[in-house]
Amino acid sequence: MSRLENSAEHSWHVAVMAMLLAEHAEPAIQVDRVVKMLLLHDIVEIDADDTFLYDETASLDKADKEEAAAARIFGLLPPTQRDEFTALWREYENRDTADGRFAYACDRLLPMLQNLANQGQSWREHGVRFEQVLRKNLPIQEASPSLWQYVLPKLEAARDAGWLA
Repeated sequence: MSRLENSAEHSWHVAVMAMLLAEHAEPAIQVDRVVKMLLLHDIVEIDADDTFLYDETASLDKADKEEAAAARIFGLLPPTQRDEFTALWREYENRDTADGRFAYACDRLLPMLQNLANQGQSWREHGVRFEQVLRKNLPIQEASPSLWQYVLPKLEAARDAGWLA
């Protein structure tokens, strides 16, 4: 890949990914709710100035920025929609349901697959360590053990190829 995906491309890719991989969710999920969560999460993240996943310093105030963005964006809506969208967004953030965990897992899986497809481009550019990738992406295992078993050997191969520090 010679360029970074833009926010619209990311949202489209991850929503389609959720639809395609829904059968791998454990336990089963409601794919329409997962897609809504992903899209709502992304619009909040865009407004809050998306942070690189592995940038520990920039991530320190991420939750506060996203909370403010969600309140602002969803606050523009009529109360029923505001409450529904806020609840879906929180369900994603809290990962306290199967739908929320699977949505989060898809959002973690997509950039990992992109890095595996482009020889670890952003991992190499930012000096990302293998342990960081495991720690940040381990929630995939909880939402879909089969997807984690698919990707783990590929991560190990990426480490062995020098794509991860």
